[in-house]
Amino acid sequence: MRVLFCHDGPLRKDEKNEFYGTAHNDETFKRYFSIANELAVVIRVQEILSDEASNRLSKITVNPFKVIACPNISSFKGQLINKNNAKNFIANEIQKSDYIIARLPSFVGNIAVDLAQKYGKPYLVEVVACPWDAFWNHSLTGKFIAPFMYYATKKRVSEASYSIYVTNEFLQNRYPTKGKHTNCSNVALTEFDDKVLERRLNKINSMKENYKVIIGTTAAVNVRYKGQQYIIQALGELKKDGITNFEYQLVGGGDQRFLKSIAEKYDVVDQVKFLGAMPHNKVFEWLETIDLYVQPSRQEGLPRALIEAMSRALPAFGAKTAGIPELLEQDFIFSNTRKNIDEIVGILKSFDKETMINQSKRNFEESKKYEKNIIEARRRKFFEEFKNSLE
Repeated sequence: MRVLFCHDGPLRKDEKNEFYGTAHNDETFKRYFSIANELAVVIRVQEILSDEASNRLSKITVNPFKVIACPNISSFKGQLINKNNAKNFIANEIQKSDYIIARLPSFVGNIAVDLAQKYGKPYLVEVVACPWDAFWNHSLTGKFIAPFMYYATKKRVSEASYSIYVTNEFLQNRYPTKGKHTNCSNVALTEFDDKVLERRLNKINSMKENYKVIIGTTAAVNVRYKGQQYIIQALGELKKDGITNFEYQLVGGGDQRFLKSIAEKYDVVDQVKFLGAMPHNKVFEWLETIDLYVQPSRQEGLPRALIEAMSRALPAFGAKTAGIPELLEQDFIFSNTRKNIDEIVGILKSFDKETMINQSKRNFEESKKYEKNIIEARRRKFFEEFKNSLE
């Protein structure tokens, strides 16, 4: 039996024909072997050097695993030039497959759902983000695409017989389905050790007056809707008040020029550190070294990075975006309005030692809801129901 996973991606491929990913990794793909013994993936592929890949990406080792490189249709130009060719690629693979997994929102996923319906192939959709938020906050071109992708996603999710959402409420309310559904975060944490909380509390208790507080975010640094610029701007406002004991560390790949220009504009270059892309296992080590985590994005599903930070007992705050308010207390959520800078400044000022201790304990306990065995058991049960409905 063959399952076909369809998404825009991308995956990366080196000169040895080995594949790497970030959000797409072994943990992502292993779960589909519960409904089939063969996995194929239709996805956009980017070529990179092996040295570059091993330093910052997760190697994909699942087997059997076949990648079908799809023409790029994730841009206006790609839609004009490559869409028909992409449809042919996807149609060919769908006809050879027994089950289809379409991850939405994505252009490839939309086509896959339409073709699965055409050829009578059973399919399941995974709803992992809000396309309206993603495109509206991306660029001027994105604002033209946002309504199309919003309604395209809404229609396909509504018609799906089986849907998995990564949020508990947000995506379900915005993109409801008439079919059966469940919630399964893409985050599956495997280790909960009370020593993590103990180390964190010791770290907080050892903080002295005017201690340098290190804030962290892990996200691409060349995507403006990730929101790091708002934290940098807030550091500038704090500096005007003589508060300079915050440092902002950014983990993530991409062109740094825009964010560096914001740091220069607000005179906080010395308080903003770009650490570049980092392999997933190294991210956990880095999380142990920082003091606060922030998820300032204006587009999310249920953010893996935030949950992982909470599992390291980090006090955290974030934007009022998608599933972020499902994870954090209301006092540590800032709006996506023009008032957000003042709100961020206020939240940062509120993190005294007592508040950090309380939030550390609270977030560590909250993250336990995303323990791997719990989530994967729910996912396997839903996959089994999907598979059994076809027999």
